[in-house]
Amino acid sequence: MPKAELLDPQGKAVGGALARLGQSQFTNVRLGKRFELTVDGPIDAAVLAEVAKLADEILSNSVIEDVVGIHVVAEADDASQASA
Repeated sequence: MPKAELLDPQGKAVGGALARLGQSQFTNVRLGKRFELTVDGPIDAAVLAEVAKLADEILSNSVIEDVVGIHVVAEADDASQASA
C-alpha cells in the first residue's frame, strides 16, 4: 500500500466513484498491489518470517510503500481434505 503520507490519486478516484454510486460510508480509499505466493509444504513461523523479509526487501518499494499484511489462505483442495 502507498505510505499514508503520500497522495493516492487512484484511491481518490475510486473513492469518488463509490460516493457517486451512493456508497458514502467509505471515507478513504487507498489502492495498492498484492502478491500471491504458493508455498510447497507446511507454512510455519520460519516460512512466514521469510515471506515478511521478501515482502520488505524485494516485493515492495520501501521508499513509497508499506507492507500492510501477510495472510495465509488454504486452497480449496486443502480445505476439502482437511474436513474429510
